[in-house]
Amino acid sequence: MAKLSIVKVKLDREVNGYVLSCSGTREAIVIDPGLPVEKIAEQLKGLKVRYILATHCHPGHVAGKDDLKDLVGGETGLHPADAKQFLRSADRYLVDGDELDFGEFKVAVLHTPGHTPGSLTFVIANHAFVGDTLLAGGIGKQTPETDLRRQMMSIGTKLLRLPLTTALYPGHGPASSLERELAQNPIFRGAPAPR
Repeated sequence: MAKLSIVKVKLDREVNGYVLSCSGTREAIVIDPGLPVEKIAEQLKGLKVRYILATHCHPGHVAGKDDLKDLVGGETGLHPADAKQFLRSADRYLVDGDELDFGEFKVAVLHTPGHTPGSLTFVIANHAFVGDTLLAGGIGKQTPETDLRRQMMSIGTKLLRLPLTTALYPGHGPASSLERELAQNPIFRGAPAPR
């Protein structure tokens, strides 16, 4: 059975970019292609890039998208609401419920609006790439387009439906798990325990 490799790449603006690859097929995806693209491209040697995906369109998370595509190939993907809000384009516009294949893995697309209108979470096996929807110990900083109520609804209706053992890979800071965030993240104080 193929193994999933996850490499976190520290980018400008303290953004976490991620390179995921399948050991069986050597196919890869990139999540949150910030700058400098060379740091991401370095991690892609010997891999065939299927997708370059953005959790949301704040510049730190998407600024390297087109340059990275020119360098390594692959299909770019983001949510249409963020494309419209931030005047960005992609090869593919992703919506809730989409599935993308890469290697022997499937990427489930969850629309988790709030931080931005088109914020997405990408779930591969028991790993969730949550962008700035949920960080270890908090949530992404609020910007003019942030709708905190929608963000909390996305967390409650989408992320809390994932298994407690799901590993969380945020757009900034350290990785965590759903279980750890439920226990320690102040945004969950008073939240009902998941069933």
